[in-house]
Amino acid sequence: MQRQVQCEVPALALGEMAQKLSSLQPGQQLKAEGFLAQRSLKSSQLVLHIDNVTLK
Repeated sequence: MQRQVQCEVPALALGEMAQKLSSLQPGQQLKAEGFLAQRSLKSSQLVLHIDNVTLK
């Protein structure tokens, strides 16, 4: 069965990717690819580490 799911996930970009993303305007849509990892060893909250971005 198909379902629509919504959630908010904090994202992190470093180095060259962070510079690329810094030029985006608020509200601009994009597709982000990367991997999920724990925020820290003591936290179970997930953070998306962005490896690739495609502007929509």
